[in-house]
Amino acid sequence: MSAAKDAPTPRWLAALPAAWLGIFFLIPFAIMLSVSVAHRVPGGFFEPGFELDSYRRFVSAFFGQILLTSILFSAAAAVICVALAFPFTVILARMGGRAQTVVLVMLLAVLSLSEVIIGFALSTLLSKTAGVGNLLTRLGILETSRAFTPSLFALLTGMCYLALPYAVLVLYPPVSRLDPELTEAARMMGATPLTAFRTVTVPLLRAPILGALILVFVFTLGIYLLPQVLGQPQHWTLSVHITDQAIFQSNLPFAAAMAVLLLLVSLAMVGLTLILGRGGKA
Repeated sequence: MSAAKDAPTPRWLAALPAAWLGIFFLIPFAIMLSVSVAHRVPGGFFEPGFELDSYRRFVSAFFGQILLTSILFSAAAAVICVALAFPFTVILARMGGRAQTVVLVMLLAVLSLSEVIIGFALSTLLSKTAGVGNLLTRLGILETSRAFTPSLFALLTGMCYLALPYAVLVLYPPVSRLDPELTEAARMMGATPLTAFRTVTVPLLRAPILGALILVFVFTLGIYLLPQVLGQPQHWTLSVHITDQAIFQSNLPFAAAMAVLLLLVSLAMVGLTLILGRGGKA
């Protein structure tokens, strides 16, 4: 039995992840890259070629505004999510084992909801006829009921609702491993709970916090449905415009070029996460 445990891993087994990566990532990426430099045929789709016209459009004001909008929305959602998830995770880690299990199961249940369900549920909740406007009117906060969608507030609410469980699940392992005696020692030296949280807990968890920020940023950067359901046309992100260029404008080369850029930005942020993770281990 010990000899079986010490047997080396077969080489063909190690080749399976590489084959999976090549079939489902490298080949589609190569096809998308070839389409991005193809020649667009007026009134049609494209034909094989090598042109950089689609990439030249990246320097236009139109594309610059789209890219800036997508980055700002994702960055705002990441900051809001981590700002809410971090103290929530600290409180969660101090709960009893049964309470932690219940909360984590609820978070996993939220992850089972698709973007379609969340988008249309929030559009109903923030509507004028069946939303929170009626509740605020009955409480006397508003004079008359009003709709909160489509708006930037509704869009950021949907993005944060969709990404908050991921931020909590990323922060939970390092927060749960944090020694509570460190904050207790700071409080014994005269620090207030808020000061101990700001000067002890946050610096010790700087790398996980940055990792959660990058994860939420990358995740929300590819959101497609919520900007259309909860936002206005000026709130449409890069993912929405990729679909618009591919389907409605019949400009597959430009859509592929935007998809390549979106993928490269996401990979760059993932690489930054790996660098931060190695730095934290060191």
